[in-house]
Amino acid sequence: MTRIVMHIDMNAFYASVAQHLDPALRDKPVAVAGDPKKRNGIILAKSRQAKTAGVKTGIAIWEAKRTCPSIIIVPPDYAAYKRYSRLARLVYYDYTDLVEPFGLDEAWTDMTGSLSLFGGDEMRVAQEISERVKAELGLTVSIGVSWNKVFAKLGSDMDPGDGIVAITPENYEAIAWSRPVRDMIYVGAATERKLVSAGYRTIGDLAHAGDVFLKRRFGKIGPMLRSFAQGKDTSPVRMMDYERADVEYDIKGIGNGLTAPHDLVCESEAKALIWLLSESVSQRLRESCYRCRTVAIGVRRAGDLSGYTRQRTLKAPTCLTKEIADTAMKLLCENQPLDEDHAIRALHVRTTNLVSMTEPVQHDLFGDANRIALMERLDLSIDALRRRFGNTCVRRGVELTDEAMAGLDIKRDNTVHPIGFLR
Repeated sequence: MTRIVMHIDMNAFYASVAQHLDPALRDKPVAVAGDPKKRNGIILAKSRQAKTAGVKTGIAIWEAKRTCPSIIIVPPDYAAYKRYSRLARLVYYDYTDLVEPFGLDEAWTDMTGSLSLFGGDEMRVAQEISERVKAELGLTVSIGVSWNKVFAKLGSDMDPGDGIVAITPENYEAIAWSRPVRDMIYVGAATERKLVSAGYRTIGDLAHAGDVFLKRRFGKIGPMLRSFAQGKDTSPVRMMDYERADVEYDIKGIGNGLTAPHDLVCESEAKALIWLLSESVSQRLRESCYRCRTVAIGVRRAGDLSGYTRQRTLKAPTCLTKEIADTAMKLLCENQPLDEDHAIRALHVRTTNLVSMTEPVQHDLFGDANRIALMERLDLSIDALRRRFGNTCVRRGVELTDEAMAGLDIKRDNTVHPIGFLR
């Protein structure tokens, strides 16, 4: 049986949510942007009207205002985005139990087993989903219909404005193969440059690429990309948990990063941010019932915006805030002078190599296992307080040494990033 896979993409999602929440913004050029005072004042998303006026994602606010003087800038509201995303997925769930999110505004659905319940016409069902999202949430969607996830996403990307595109086994060569190779999922700028430099400019060219070239230039991902181009993607659409309106994924790592409110030019300033980030990361580790074996940091310098990453594997897995923060701080001090000549603009703390908290831990024979257990219980008790009274109800003194960062709630305000296609 030929699969029926849909990829549903909510158009101009962040800006559309803002327009739906505030009727005064409808039909006007709107952009969602960061806070210039926090030095992240770039355009995160724009409405159709702003896009038509020439506003692009990623440009500075002042550039957007120069391009479109009438543009209205609104702050991001991730709580609202999560709510709308969940409501949209629950609409999809009315048609199939196979719903796989791809970030907040996108999702795949597999209608193969349930299509007959709705008349057997996938295009009519896609139209019904589109009309329901518009009527119930006030948002528009683009839908791609195909027999695999890759071409379904390509179809939704081809019509960014409330349309439905079907890519079938009969027409994919005419529709998909003529598209630029960059239009296919997992072909980023660097991969596109390598392909184009070798003469592979379209998806059809990639579909006929040779094994030697693909393996030499891209390794094992090369043949995979060719299979995608040939329509041979067989990856399943994962089942959604109805209560969570989400899909269970194997978590590979947990991290947080932040552009500092000001350049960090001394150890105390860097330490305050390291602890704030580590607090968020370790709390999320414990909420997910994981300990980590590896702690990593990412650093972006203030001068030329260059950066680097460093990581360290621990002797025993941990979820302790102090151990993660201390390890991150040691990595920073070992690799970065902390003075005005080496100012830091942004920091990132990440934990990887995760193991379940249900697994036993082999402690150092000469270590203090009892102390570690007590510290873990203390962190879990603090987590319980924060769930009841907010993340700022208990603060560590080191996090309050920098006035500009003392009011930050990094865990609450954490940006939700798209989920990777390959897991």
